[in-house]
Amino acid sequence: MNTEKMIKNLILSVLLLTIIPACSTENAKRESTGEYLDDTVLTTKVKSTFLGDSRLKMLDINVKTFKGTVQISGFVDTQKEADRAVQLARTIKGVKAVNNSLIVKP
Repeated sequence: MNTEKMIKNLILSVLLLTIIPACSTENAKRESTGEYLDDTVLTTKVKSTFLGDSRLKMLDINVKTFKGTVQISGFVDTQKEADRAVQLARTIKGVKAVNNSLIVKP
């Protein structure tokens, strides 16, 4: 009976050792649940900051975040507005980088 218990424990250990690393592998194209939630919070903070700024609140700026990198896109009237949006996004704690895809209207 002791041998049978040891074999079961050994099989369980082997299974756990093969399953756990598979669950924790980091993938550049996917986020963990924690990263997703962190990014959602960052996106909300950036959008709130834009809405609180009198120069940006009426503009159509889209914000997406992936692994701490904020992507801002949309249309602005001037380059100053685009620069202001980037500057504000960078001030948010947790933002690792800001990719600016804003287009200045002609």
